[in-house]
Amino acid sequence: MGNQLDFNWQKFRELMPIAEKWAYFDHAAVSPLPQPASEAIRGWLDQATADGDVHWPDWASQVEKTRAAAARLIDADLSEIGLIPNTSTGIGLVAEGFPWKAGDNVVTFTNEFPSNQLPWMHLQDRGVEIRSVPVEVAVDPQKLAEAIDSRTRIVAISWVGFATGWRIDVDEIVQIAHERGALVFLDAIQGLGVFPLNVRTTPVDFLAADGHKWMLGPEGAGLFFVQSEHLDLLRPINIGWNSVKNAYNYDAPQLAFRNTAARYEGGSMNIVGMLGFGASLDLLLSAGAGPEHSTLAHRVLELTDYACQQLHELGATLLTQRAPGHNSGIVTFQMPGREPGDIRRACREAEVIVSCRGGGVRIAAHAYNNHQDIDRLIRVLSEV
Repeated sequence: MGNQLDFNWQKFRELMPIAEKWAYFDHAAVSPLPQPASEAIRGWLDQATADGDVHWPDWASQVEKTRAAAARLIDADLSEIGLIPNTSTGIGLVAEGFPWKAGDNVVTFTNEFPSNQLPWMHLQDRGVEIRSVPVEVAVDPQKLAEAIDSRTRIVAISWVGFATGWRIDVDEIVQIAHERGALVFLDAIQGLGVFPLNVRTTPVDFLAADGHKWMLGPEGAGLFFVQSEHLDLLRPINIGWNSVKNAYNYDAPQLAFRNTAARYEGGSMNIVGMLGFGASLDLLLSAGAGPEHSTLAHRVLELTDYACQQLHELGATLLTQRAPGHNSGIVTFQMPGREPGDIRRACREAEVIVSCRGGGVRIAAHAYNNHQDIDRLIRVLSEV
């Protein structure tokens, strides 16, 4: 069994051209494209260049296959999936579309990425209070529960901390919020594509994730999920021709919104990005990603456990906590006496790609990475 798994991951790695040169550990920032996504984008480019919009119906059909793949990934209904440019767009759909009243509040964490803070802050001039629960690394569900009251409308949290790598227990957070009458928005960008999430059994109310991190897609193509029961709760913003039922009735438009999350998509979308995104999703699904179980999650955790072991032996200080059930593909560390920026530059010169986040060096390994990639990183660190 072990050899078969190694063979499969090697085949997966062979579909990631970047692995030929780089030891790439920056998937929590922007992922490289797999070969299938590259081919999908090149195919569109050739057709659009040679034939204009002749193939547009085929492209639109392929985009719907992307929607279907996104739905399969989290066990959503097709009607609950919107295709969006980025996570910020999905957050904005909730923040700007929700029926707020003065005195309502949003509960979030202090260490959220700006995309999951600024849209909620923007509501303060409408009388909406923003309550930020202090977090260093580990999330304390009890502190979150204490911040929620009868006027809390939405709990807005990230599945995985972009700097800490802490993966929350989404089931626990949803239960806490729902018991107190609040809805849950999940920024899933740092977990989706690797870790399993079933929106039927873990009923987050809203979810958004761009595809350009762990889902290995191009920038500008992501997904938005809304539970079907909330479809009419959010007032659509940025209305366009594609928001309504009779989308192709250009001569006599009628404001009758689609009965699906596509009502939030507005006008023409980034078709080429969605084609690439769909190819990446198909690859991940074929590699074992899914709503209940994910072979990619096991692989990523094994790799990052190995990285943590090697970093510890080298004398690095781990800023990430690797508690079972809360570990992820993100590991942040410091090297005593060395600046993170200097380490990043030394790694780049050695064709090892890392980031600087949370006061340290962040690595974010995907399932196609291997132990040899991590060994390359450790060699650079030992020389630094």
